[in-house]
Amino acid sequence: DVQLVESGGGSVQTGGSLRLSCQVSGYLYGGNCLGWFRQAPGKEREGVASIHAYTGMTAYAESVKGRFTISRDNDKNTVFLQMDSLKPEDTAMYRCAATAYCTSVPPEFWRYIYWRQGTQVTVS
Repeated sequence: DVQLVESGGGSVQTGGSLRLSCQVSGYLYGGNCLGWFRQAPGKEREGVASIHAYTGMTAYAESVKGRFTISRDNDKNTVFLQMDSLKPEDTAMYRCAATAYCTSVPPEFWRYIYWRQGTQVTVS
C-alpha cells in the first residue's frame, strides 16, 4: 500500500521561505510522477509543481515559476518543494500527490491516485 507523509509548512512573513517534504512509502514504479497541489478557501485547486521520479523533469505553474523548486531524493523516496520569496497569495493548503505512472510532465490530473491530506502554508 502506498502512503505519503508530509512535513513542513507553517507560517512565514512575506518574502520568506518554507520547505515542504513528502515521503513515499510502499512500492511505486520508477516511472511515476510526484506533484504538489494547493487550494485556498474559495479558490480552485491549483497544480503547483510536478516532477518525474526517474528523469527529474519538472513543471511549474506560472504563478510560482522562479520562486518554487521541486526536487526529489529517490534514495529516500522523498519529494521536496522549496518555496522562496513567498507572497500572501501563496497562502493555501498544500498537498502532495503521486501517480502510479506518468508519460508527461505535468501528468494528466487523473493519474494522481495517491494523495496526502495536506499541510497549511500561511504567508502574512
